[in-house]
Amino acid sequence: MTEKINKIAPEIHDEIMERIKNAEREYNVKVLYAIESGSRAWGFESPNSDFDVRFIYVHKQDWYLSVMLEDKRDVIEYPIVDDIDINGWDVRKALKLLHASNPAIGEWLQSSIVYVNCDNFKHQAMSLFKAHYRVDRGIYHYFNMAKNNYREHLRADLVSHKKYLYVLRALCAVKWIERFNCPPPIEFETLASAVIEDTKLLDKICSLVAEKKRATEKTLGPKIPELNAFIEAQLSQFKGSKKAPPLEQNRVVELDSFFQKMLRSAN
Repeated sequence: MTEKINKIAPEIHDEIMERIKNAEREYNVKVLYAIESGSRAWGFESPNSDFDVRFIYVHKQDWYLSVMLEDKRDVIEYPIVDDIDINGWDVRKALKLLHASNPAIGEWLQSSIVYVNCDNFKHQAMSLFKAHYRVDRGIYHYFNMAKNNYREHLRADLVSHKKYLYVLRALCAVKWIERFNCPPPIEFETLASAVIEDTKLLDKICSLVAEKKRATEKTLGPKIPELNAFIEAQLSQFKGSKKAPPLEQNRVVELDSFFQKMLRSAN
């Protein structure tokens, strides 16, 4: 496992770790895994990007032994303070989303900026994610991410160039999954260079990444015709399902076993 906490300034790292410990005390949970997500994990953060800290936690056993378990809140959320956005999911929720090939959980498990990794959670959960990964569901999720962001943010004359990267990242993820039949890598430039063969287009995208790293988060600029044409062509060529493919209910025994193992670690 490669941990790149050196990407985060020491004082910010210490503050994040203190907030994670405070969450454990406040909610009486054990944080199993905590990482940096979003633009810093994707590799195109701006100078003023928030720190998007996400974590997976487990309660004590008695918390789960409840008739009303499904009605209990399974997330921990805090307001953004001093550019640190921190929230987490209960491990049971995380494993259900893993089973559904949810792209967020797959990206969390690939983040190279790791704050907490109890009992080698990252490696074990990533092995499960790959084993349960459904190509059709992965394609469906990323395609809709691209389509919705494009329709909502990239049709005006002045647009957020950050949104171009969100759409392009999702479309490149679709192309990766179609080509390699596995979850896409989290780092955008690695992803784009593997699936975009047009060198001029790739250069344009790399220039956009460099611009994003220099500009502030809310910077607007003129729309980029070459990128709009590429995006529209990719969206029009999509041949996948227009509805979320159904989940298979087999192989949950592996997830149950892992959940029980994590539960024992907290008791």
